[in-house]
This record gives sequence, C-alpha cells and structure tokens, in this order.
Amino acid sequence: MATAATKETLGFQAEVKQLLHLMIHSLYGNKEIFLRELISNASDAADKLRFEALSNNALYGGDADLKISVSYDKKARTLTVSDNGVGMSREEVINNIGTIAKSGTREFFQSLTGDQAKDARLIGQFGVGFYSSFIVADRVTLLTRRAGQPADQGVRWESDGGGEFTVEAAQKDTRGTEVVLHLREGEDELLSDWKLKEIIRKYSDHIAIPIVMKKMKWDKEKSEEKATDEDETINQASALWARPKSEISEEQYREFYKHVAHDPEAPLAWSHNRVEGRQEYVQLLYIPARAPFDLWDRHERKGLKLYVRRVFIMDDAEQLLPAYLRFVRGVVDSNDLPLNISREILQESRDIEAIRAGSTKRVLGLLEDLAENQKDKYAGFWREFGRVMKEGVGEDPANRERIAKLLRFSSTHNDSEEQSVSLADYIARMKEGQDKIYYVTAETFLAAKNSPHLEIFRKRGIEVLLLSERVDEWLVANLAEHEGKALASVAKGELDLSKLQSDEERKEEAKQAGGHRALVAKLKDALGDRVKDVRVSSRLTASPSCLVADEHDMGGNLARILKAVGQKGPQPKPILEINPAHPMVQRLNAEKTRFADWGNLLFDQALLAEGGQLEDPAGFVRRMNELMLEMAGEGSRIIVPGR
Repeated sequence: MATAATKETLGFQAEVKQLLHLMIHSLYGNKEIFLRELISNASDAADKLRFEALSNNALYGGDADLKISVSYDKKARTLTVSDNGVGMSREEVINNIGTIAKSGTREFFQSLTGDQAKDARLIGQFGVGFYSSFIVADRVTLLTRRAGQPADQGVRWESDGGGEFTVEAAQKDTRGTEVVLHLREGEDELLSDWKLKEIIRKYSDHIAIPIVMKKMKWDKEKSEEKATDEDETINQASALWARPKSEISEEQYREFYKHVAHDPEAPLAWSHNRVEGRQEYVQLLYIPARAPFDLWDRHERKGLKLYVRRVFIMDDAEQLLPAYLRFVRGVVDSNDLPLNISREILQESRDIEAIRAGSTKRVLGLLEDLAENQKDKYAGFWREFGRVMKEGVGEDPANRERIAKLLRFSSTHNDSEEQSVSLADYIARMKEGQDKIYYVTAETFLAAKNSPHLEIFRKRGIEVLLLSERVDEWLVANLAEHEGKALASVAKGELDLSKLQSDEERKEEAKQAGGHRALVAKLKDALGDRVKDVRVSSRLTASPSCLVADEHDMGGNLARILKAVGQKGPQPKPILEINPAHPMVQRLNAEKTRFADWGNLLFDQALLAEGGQLEDPAGFVRRMNELMLEMAGEGSRIIVPGR
C-alpha cells in the first residue's frame, strides 16, 4: 500500500517518445479521429468487463448499465471521455500507457517511412490510438479504477507529452476510466455541443453501447444553451451487425471497420450475412486494403471478434478462420454458443467448425467476386496479401481448388515481377500437346527469370511460372495439379518435351545423347561424389551446364531455404547436365591435362547460376585464374605487383 500511495515520475519508453512526437506534429490527416480512438478504447473496456463478469458477476457492483460519457468545460478548456468499463490497475496503467506492450514494436518503428499518410495507417493498426489525444491536447490526465477494487485504489496518470508521465494513487468512487484533455490553443471548436455530436455520429454511431452527453437547454436570461442533468444518447447504441443491411449505409460499414480493425483506411470489401439453419449466427467480414505491419509476427494473435447474443466474448478468436485468412477483420455473433465458452471449447466445438467453414467460404467468395469483377482491386489485394493466400493451398485441403483459382504468379509470358498471371491464364495459353504447368523456383525474381533451365522453354515459346518467394516451395509441394494439368519443375527430373517436338528434333536429341557417352562418363569420374549423375541436357541452348534434381529428390532452392533456417534435412546430390554445343564443353572434350579443373568449373558455374553457394570459393577463384592465364598463354605464372 505504501508503494501504491507514492507519486512517481517515470519516463516513456523510447518508442512511445517517438510516437508522441509524431502525434503532436499532427500525424493524422484528420485530427477529429482522436475522439473516435478514445471512444473505441472505452467501448473495448466495456466489452472486457462484460467478458470478465461472465465468471464474476460481482464486478458490476450494482452498475450493469454500461455507457460512455462525453463532456466539456469551456472555462477550464477541457474535454472529457469517461466510461464505466473494466478500468485499469496501477500496473496496467504503467504497462499499457507508459510502454507499448505489444509484440512487434521494433518492426512497427522500422516500418515508419516519414510519409504522414502511411505512418498514420501504421499507428492505427498498431492500436495505440490513446496517444492521438496529444494532437489536440497539451496535457492529458487519466483517472481510472479497476473493476472489483476499492475506491481508494484508483490511479491518476498525467503527461504533457514531453517524454515523462506521473502516476499516483487517487480516490475514485466508480470503476472505469476518465480521460481529460486539456486542449491546445486554437481547438476551441471542440468545446461545442454540436461539434462533438457531429464527430460522434460521424465516426462512432455504430458503437454498441450508449455514448451520452448532457442535454442542452436554452437559457433565456443568458441567451445561451446550458447543460442539464439529463443524459442524451448520441449514437444508435445497437450492434451494427445486428441491423438489417437495408438500414446500414456504406459509410457506416466503413466507419465500423475502422473501429473494429483500428485502421484509419477504408476496407477493400466486406460481406454482411445472417446464417440460419442448424446454427444461427451473423457474420460481418472485412478485407483490409493494406496489410498490417505485423502480419508475419507468429506471436501476435489474429482472429475475428466473437460475440454470443451481442455479448462480447473475445477479440482474437482465431478458430473462426484458418491462419491463411488471418488478415480478415470483423465480427461473428452466434445465437447458439454458451456465454461461458472458453478457448478449449472453441477448439473442440462442432458449432465453431461450422462457423469456421461458413466464414471461410464467405471470404473466398468475396475474393472470387473481386477477382472476376474488380480486377484492379484484386490486383491491389494480391500485392498486399498474396504470400499469405499461398499458405492456404497446404493449410486448407477442402478449399484447395478455390484457392488455386485465386493464385497469381509472375511468368515468362511478360517477364514482369508483378504477379498477375492466374493458372487459368496459363492453361489458356498452353501449347498444343502440352500437358504440364511448368514452373521454376529461385530465391529472387531475377534468378528465376534468368535461370538456365528456361532456355529450351523460351526457345519453344512455352510459358513458365517464375516463383521467387519462400512460400512458393510450400505451395508447389501441396499443389500437385490443377484442372487435370500436373505442375512440373523445369529443374527436376528428365525433361520430356517429345509431344512438342518434330521427328527430326527427337532424332537429333537422341543422337546428341548417344554421341557423348565417353565425355559424360569421364566427367562423372572427375566430379566424383559432387554429383549423382552427369548427362547431356535437353534444357540448355545458350549455357554450358546446369544442375537439376532427380525426380523425387529435394530441389536445390528448397534445400538452401531449409539450411538457412537451421533445418537439417537430406542433402541429395544434384545431376549435372551439359550442353555439348557450347564452346566450353567442346573445349573440355579436347582437354587432356586439366580435365578435372574444367569439369569442376562447369559444376561451380552451374551452382552459382541457380543461386547456390560454393563450398570452396577460394578454390574456385584459384582454378578460374589458372585456367584464364593458361588460355592467355601465360601458363600458371601469376605476376604479383611490386615483386
């Protein structure tokens, strides 16, 4: 108790100081948003109290009528937003306001660009809207008391946004939180009844609990309006998703998304549906226009807000959608689930399985509609969330074909890094007699685009998908075929394009393979255990050599990815393919004294061309230098400057 009673002056976390600086310099394009953020926080506090009260009804303390109050004082030039929600303890105040107590903090600040519009979106997604108070206030005072604690356990927090804040014990007769903004000069319009109501109705009309202000009454003697003791509800105070769609405007849908997703930017698309039958539930699902900065943070919980009969249960019910749709925001409100449902019950509930399946199909349907009828919007969606959608091919076998139709890739058709080619586009352009969808994987787009494995495909005009994202290896491992066409790597197994060749071409290929048996055998002996086999290539037209994986072996790119993340797996030896028409291979055929050096040089070049790393870089350089000097007529004599 003695510690709690003292007044402490503490410094903000370094990241908070940076954030306050951005806020104070009006990062938000529309400063009115600060009120939406404070009301949204108050609404969340009410939801959390309802949830905790499910197991401890005494937390209400005889006051179950939840509401948010907005008031102002012209003389003191203050604006106050208060609620009777769950409130905070001293420790929670320090953790929640003095620091940004969320994973991904470092990633968040690394994402800041200096572009005000982009950075404002990041801040909204990060969920630190409280700090937006400092856009309009030069001092903020917060008084709070945790539900279930006595009146003398209140906490007062105060800061001028200058890098420090004070925390002290305070008397607070009611639970909940009260935020008092001491307004800056020039913000007098916020000390106006009509202006505050306008902002509340514009941004927070969808909030499901009443937002109240004191009713105003005209004072004839003073010729001005004065506040009465009677409360007036400003918003509709009913769950937006529970209303008929015909009563909800597009603007209301957009504003509700900004509340539920903490995203100042409007959503890309949404779907609002009432499902009836064996299960009854309402779903309001949104697809964001931009990916959140922490989309790849595995420790950050994702999911929809779950309600049961309008009672908030949890805001990270990840069981309601598969992980590859973790970017979707919105609410699901069930009439059938028990109010005391836990995460363990969620994982085992058949009702939840049905809701999950229904919600997944609804999101995929929404994306299909975008892909078919709003191609520009879908292209924007794919740029933001394409890598996540690719995860779904392996995660969601039941919807694999639907997901496959939504996939977009780069390809040799336009050689552009933009992923705009669908599998349907590819199949429509397939050559007569072609029965496979060909692809190449690499660590970068340029490595894929310039892969020597593509040479015969480019010569014959056969399109190849260029896959350069790490998730692509996972994708092709789980998507064996599409529309009856097998997916085939151009860098694995023996290449069979016989159905696309003339009789003369097939005969010439067989002749080449048979006419270089002695060279192939000699090269295999020279390379030893570096290779599984050596053979004449049907892939190459311009390069001297390339490495390919055997049909059922792990590809080189996947092996490198696993090694990079510390995964030990089988390390199959590659097959070296040579191009007998290339001058280097012809030079090798005539070599007698340094055959092994030339052979190893061919292998190392092929490894580098596909993005691999040399085991002995120094040996490669030495061998290369000696061979170059020998070809220049200098033998192995290397002149060192200064000697």
